[in-house]
Amino acid sequence: MVKTVDDLQPGETAIIKKHSVSGTLGKHLREMGLINGIPVKLERRAPLGYPVEIKIQGFSLALRKEEAQAIELE
Repeated sequence: MVKTVDDLQPGETAIIKKHSVSGTLGKHLREMGLINGIPVKLERRAPLGYPVEIKIQGFSLALRKEEAQAIELE
């Protein structure tokens, strides 16, 4: 089973394996540091589950459901 950011619980950390977001959004995510080998920590979820807030390389980033499910973890 492939583990994604969507599977993390608040406070849990994992390493990014890859992401399958393409186009302009994929490029933007890579520019913000969502690249292979980088640790990512799930900070919290919105009351209805989305967006999720992650901490990556010292800054916080909010992701929609589709983006969180597209980022595979080791």
